[in-house]
Amino acid sequence: MSGTARTTARVLTDADGRRIAPWQLVVRYVLLLAVLALTVGPFLWQLSTSLKGPQEDIFSSPPTFFPSDPTLDNYGRVADTIPVWDYAYNSLKVALASVVTNCVGAALAGYALARMRYRGRRAATLAFILAMLVPVEGIIIAQFTTMRDLGLNNSLLGVLLPGSIGAMNVLLMRNAFLSLPDEVEEAAYVDGANVWQRFLMIAMPSVKGTLAVVAIFAFMGAWDDFLWPLIVLSDPENYTLTVGLNYLHGTFATDERLVAAGTVIAVLPLIILFACLQRYFFRGVGEGAVKG
Repeated sequence: MSGTARTTARVLTDADGRRIAPWQLVVRYVLLLAVLALTVGPFLWQLSTSLKGPQEDIFSSPPTFFPSDPTLDNYGRVADTIPVWDYAYNSLKVALASVVTNCVGAALAGYALARMRYRGRRAATLAFILAMLVPVEGIIIAQFTTMRDLGLNNSLLGVLLPGSIGAMNVLLMRNAFLSLPDEVEEAAYVDGANVWQRFLMIAMPSVKGTLAVVAIFAFMGAWDDFLWPLIVLSDPENYTLTVGLNYLHGTFATDERLVAAGTVIAVLPLIILFACLQRYFFRGVGEGAVKG
């Protein structure tokens, strides 16, 4: 070593410590940027269009992404054209109720499928799996006639009820509860805890991540749903946001600025929800670990 300076080249490694060639890293970032452009690009374009004034050509070639004179007047025009905030309030009521019913119902059903022993448990699990395979379009007429017979047509409760507990959410909670160590619940049982105490004090605190995933999926499904509210609702006062925004396409189809502004209004609550729950969302992968 005497008098010789040793230089060590920086080695690129992945999360598992394996070496990565520089060209592989470049390919990965190029693919990630391409996926990002395909997924986020349309929303950013709608946001840009919603901020462009009436004097700016939105169909110019080549297109201009950044507005030359940004304005928020398009959002005010949306509110003047349709009662967008009333529609958003209706959607919010349905979405929040869907979050509550799905989180409570899916947690109870998932725990029963995963941790309780009774005859027919496998058949019940299979029923939930088969329910996921049935397309919504195949049962929507039966759902409509059921809501009509119950007198729930043209009501927000009729919009909520068919999706109040999703089969996929039940299976997500079941898998989360299955990953819990049996020893933890057995120790609580030996200490005298009943099934409700084990469910509320042992199982539920360990599956917060999956519960956040269920909440996000339930909110997104109820907020974005268009076909079912369009079928079951007939009174404009009960319209949800997705149905109400359809008026922008019909009456003002030539003004894409209004459509873009309405789209941004509809997407913004989903972004806020995910920003608030993303910490729990990404923790859902490691559910069931013993916490010290």
